[in-house]
Amino acid sequence: MSDPFQRIKALVLDWAGTTIDHGSRAPAIVFQEIFRRREVPISLAQAREPMGRAKRDHIVAIAAMSEVAAAWRAAYGRDCGDADIDAMYADFLPLQKAILGDHSQVIPGVPETIAECRHRGLKIGSSTGYTRELMEIVGDAARQQGYQPDCVLCAEDAPRGRPAPYLIYEAAKRLDVFPLWAIVKVDDTPVGIEAGRNAGCWTVGVTLTGNGVGLSVDEVAGLSADERKRVCAEAGDKLKQAGAHYLVESVADLLPVLVEIDNRMLQGEVPINAA
Repeated sequence: MSDPFQRIKALVLDWAGTTIDHGSRAPAIVFQEIFRRREVPISLAQAREPMGRAKRDHIVAIAAMSEVAAAWRAAYGRDCGDADIDAMYADFLPLQKAILGDHSQVIPGVPETIAECRHRGLKIGSSTGYTRELMEIVGDAARQQGYQPDCVLCAEDAPRGRPAPYLIYEAAKRLDVFPLWAIVKVDDTPVGIEAGRNAGCWTVGVTLTGNGVGLSVDEVAGLSADERKRVCAEAGDKLKQAGAHYLVESVADLLPVLVEIDNRMLQGEVPINAA
């Protein structure tokens, strides 16, 4: 029987790119589409760059990019305004809802890893930039595949999304877990890692399955060993810059990291001043 964790009390995991939707493909596709409909095409890299924010905030961030803002002015003779953002967000929700069913596959190894974490005494929280309406689809699909966190926090559950720490605070309340350094935040986006650091948690960045790499299971299988190492390193650099204490390719690789964190805490370390 595996020993219970002695200091870690809970995980708070992201969804797309961390526990479901290998490569976090669903949101990126739709962000591209809503700008294409305005005759302001954006690249996949531009669509992905603000990933992890609440979806309306994500649209605002794309529109503020210098190249996108210039293209918008060229198309319309003015800056992108609040009414434009609202209209794109209104388009985003039904488009995202329509494709979510095809992008809600649980990432391999997640159910087994989470089951072992629970066996060792951890509570399992989650947070997402998706709305509650969208998460009903994702949550139902994940549950049927064996993954069901103890709580699910959505964009509207806090006054501000990532990198603000409020969704993690709310998860701690709902899980009845304190202090915050007894929580490990697991996320594939830099803003998610920043949220974890801002909350005073340990943070683990997810590289290979996440937004920074952006590849499906089949696409990853087609990479050479050198290509795989390169894309993970590139994604990992951004997560490290955001403050990640640890990196893993997948949640399936999480348990040894949790053991190390638990041991460090037994030695008196806390995440606020830990490398």
